[in-house]
Amino acid sequence: MQTAEDTIPIITDLAQADVAPGTCRHYWLRLVSDALGEPVRIPVIIAKGRYPGPTLGLTAAIHGDELNGIRVIQRLFADLDVEELHGTIIGLLVVNVPGFFRQQRFYLDGTDLNHIMPGNPRGNASQVFASRLIQRAIRHFSFLLDLHTASRGRTNSYYVRADMAQETTRQLAMLQNPQIIVHNPPSDGTLRGAAAELGIPAITLEVGNPGVYQRKLIRSGLEGVHNVLSHLKMTADDIITSENPPVLCRKSYWLYTHTGGLLTLEVELLERVSKGQSVATLRDVFGNVKERYEAPEDGIVIGKSTMPVNYSGGRILHLGIA
Repeated sequence: MQTAEDTIPIITDLAQADVAPGTCRHYWLRLVSDALGEPVRIPVIIAKGRYPGPTLGLTAAIHGDELNGIRVIQRLFADLDVEELHGTIIGLLVVNVPGFFRQQRFYLDGTDLNHIMPGNPRGNASQVFASRLIQRAIRHFSFLLDLHTASRGRTNSYYVRADMAQETTRQLAMLQNPQIIVHNPPSDGTLRGAAAELGIPAITLEVGNPGVYQRKLIRSGLEGVHNVLSHLKMTADDIITSENPPVLCRKSYWLYTHTGGLLTLEVELLERVSKGQSVATLRDVFGNVKERYEAPEDGIVIGKSTMPVNYSGGRILHLGIA
């Protein structure tokens, strides 16, 4: 029995998409094949407005268990009036399809795709996939919003990573109305960094936690995308501003355990901590205190561990420094 998915065209490059002005189409983007030679297909939605304008790209689930971004993209296209759209919106709903199937962060070979961009066309499995993603999809964007969540065993505030020294990415970040913005120049290996190397302004949105849909955070992410569309004159909607401006952090870093044990966090997300304040306690399996951890400087809690069980070098919390 034929399903709706069977009638969706398969393309190997976004340049092959044939979308008439004022319409929205679904595609399967084939970048690689599995061990049976069958296509590994990325679900893509493309909306082309009746009027000229830039191309806004959105990517979700480059880590296979990060789901909130998928729902942000779905809702964006469901809400969209393509007849009034200026330019084109392209949504890659699930970048890391193999990881998504297994509900795991990493690609088939255990690699974090967001550490190896722009890949290598003659490299291993993950490098080839990354290279084709950049060359056949990302390079067609004018702007990129890369949607993420925390990884397993951690929880995040709603925050953005962006190069705040670059005016365009600064504007994109502020339009998200996040709780926190971390100044973070695009680094080697990230999708955001690979886009920047191509001259494509890009930011990373951290929209909550993995493996779940979180309605409030999905709404926040969607609001930010609509703000970007308005700012780029792709839609005529009003830009929504927040009553609470984001906390701007010039840097951030994780605190790690020195030894293994059971970790108890003593701070909450978005809590401001002072230098020397106790933030966590590590106990052995019998309940004896092994170590206490303090904030090394004043900051704000961007994210934190939710998993008590830790080996040496386990993550404690993500500290933002204003």
